[in-house]
Amino acid sequence: MQSPLVSDETSASTKLVNGPIWAGILAAGIGCAALGALVDLCEASKSISKVLSFYAPTGDLSGKTILAVLVWIIAWVVFRARWKDRDVHSPKLVLTFSLVLILLAMVAVFPPFFEIFAAK
Repeated sequence: MQSPLVSDETSASTKLVNGPIWAGILAAGIGCAALGALVDLCEASKSISKVLSFYAPTGDLSGKTILAVLVWIIAWVVFRARWKDRDVHSPKLVLTFSLVLILLAMVAVFPPFFEIFAAK
């Protein structure tokens, strides 16, 4: 009896690669870190804050999030293109690096931290 998860069309030569998956995970960490950095930059410089105010009712939040999403998408496209047919041989390293970036982003957007840089 054949398993419903395997089709007859699947050949033994078909191999799934994990590169695109790890590209997405690493890109997410990079996007989070970008958001954290932008939050701190806007807090440190009122001129940067004004430049990133794309939509007045939301203030600089609109610019911070739009730019962070753009960084995330660009990182994902670049890593996906480079790793689309490859296996990541050290997924623990990619995961660790991604988690460190996410942790740094969480610290960067924590008010007691970013208020240290507040422009007066």
